[in-house]
Amino acid sequence: MWVEVVMNLISSLMMVVCVLVGVAFLTLMERKILGYIQIRKGPNKVGLIGIPQPFADAIKLFSKEQTYPVLSNYIMYYLCPVGGLMLSLLIWVVFPYLTFVFSFNLGLLFFLCCTSLGVYTVMIAGWSSNSNYALLGGLRAVAQTISYEVSLALILFSFVFFIDSYCLGMFFYYQEYVWLIMMSLPLGLVWFASCLAETNRTPFDFAEGESELVSGFNVEYSSGGFALIFMAEYASILFMSMLFCVMFLGCDVNTLGFFLKLVGLSFTFIWVRGTLPRFRYDKLMFLAWSSFLPLSLNFLIFYVGFKLLTVSSGI
Repeated sequence: MWVEVVMNLISSLMMVVCVLVGVAFLTLMERKILGYIQIRKGPNKVGLIGIPQPFADAIKLFSKEQTYPVLSNYIMYYLCPVGGLMLSLLIWVVFPYLTFVFSFNLGLLFFLCCTSLGVYTVMIAGWSSNSNYALLGGLRAVAQTISYEVSLALILFSFVFFIDSYCLGMFFYYQEYVWLIMMSLPLGLVWFASCLAETNRTPFDFAEGESELVSGFNVEYSSGGFALIFMAEYASILFMSMLFCVMFLGCDVNTLGFFLKLVGLSFTFIWVRGTLPRFRYDKLMFLAWSSFLPLSLNFLIFYVGFKLLTVSSGI
């Protein structure tokens, strides 16, 4: 038993380190890609073609002086970035290892619980700063995240009925011959758009609307607190890309192709940021409740009917 516990701890530590290194180089990739989209160079001064730039940024951020507003609710203000990053890293335990280190059977429910809890960190971070801009950014983020979680949950439940399990590892067996995106392309596009809204990315970055709200819910954060919020957001982007690959693009996690698909999805997040303008807020809500919700419900009914048909016919 103790050997198993130690192996689990070591594997979790390795996973956290790998995710954080992935986050570091995702920021570098974003700055490079945005540079080339805007016809300029990205970071290219630190080391060979700017490769150590993320580590230079981390040293700069964590060595700066930590400031906090005098009127803030200090304990909550201080703990929210830590809680946000912890949730973003904790959610990675649902990664469907085929060696079954952490592939517990209720992975999809655990994912929904963690994303729902992530709303609280943003909300309390905006409220505890005691700044009007931060509070407005936090309220926007909460409304947006809750709206798009409905679509995400319905899409997930469609697949729960289809694969008859909450375990992410089951997607491997159901996509052995054909990817699920072949039979549910509209659902895949809705899932990707909902992931953009869930991670507060362009064109749905209302929580951090720089041109409207200075910097949104994180406006009062500096140095280490800002770095933790930043890392939590990019860890969520990596996780959502991984989940898209697992659910729609074949769950062969032991192959190089899976991780190339994951990088491609992360690239798409950045590509969208470099090319699309920000949505209008009322259109964002209209999209969630009047477009994505009916589509997700229709696909849920389709998958339930499809499963009932296969069970009744004995396929």
